[in-house]
Amino acid sequence: MSVDVFRALHQHRLPDDPLILPGPWDAVSAREFAAAGFPALATPSAGIAASLGYEDGATPADEMFAAIARIARAVDVPVSADVEDGYGLAPRELVDRLLATGAVGCNLEDSHAGVLADPHAHADRLAEVRDAAGDRLFINARIDTFVYGDRTPEQAIERAALYVTAGADCVYPIDAPLATLPLLRSAISGPLNVFTTLDGPSPTELATLGATRVTFGPGFLQWGAKALRGRASALIGGGTGV
Repeated sequence: MSVDVFRALHQHRLPDDPLILPGPWDAVSAREFAAAGFPALATPSAGIAASLGYEDGATPADEMFAAIARIARAVDVPVSADVEDGYGLAPRELVDRLLATGAVGCNLEDSHAGVLADPHAHADRLAEVRDAAGDRLFINARIDTFVYGDRTPEQAIERAALYVTAGADCVYPIDAPLATLPLLRSAISGPLNVFTTLDGPSPTELATLGATRVTFGPGFLQWGAKALRGRASALIGGGTGV
């Protein structure tokens, strides 16, 4: 699927019509999301990690790229891949491996092991990724200041400006409080990715506050696991076995 299709999905969104990107963790979930009518998907690194038996952040790069490839080839809609902080790969190798999976976009976060990267150094890395990718990848620059920084919108806005200048197509200030979204929207150029949970603010509500696109991280996997556990427990409790 063309990156141009994915890029176009971010443009000219109406205030009550954000791009909603569910997070598949394997080929089956990807097919179900596509069949439900979602126009694009965004893999969650935490969800894939859980499906492969790893803690979040502990998935080996080879296994992550293999999982992304299985998801991308299972569907006919664009897939963006969460590749955490890039696994220490050189920008060109990172781009080549992403493109080889069939992904048309990626998340790159500005922290490692709970420590924020220097914003200028991270912007330089994003610029190198952009140079290596040209227009072949949609880059979503995740900003972790609300997780590991001073949790002020000013710090997020400063980083966003650097990352957009470096070539990011979208910025993602994860865990930004709802009250900060209008300010972030007014101060940040380009699309704004906002995270929510399945029982949290609705995508429409987030769009009215400034979100261009809405993602759920591993939320769908966690919901599915809870449903599976409940059904399995009911069978055991009913004495029917499995």
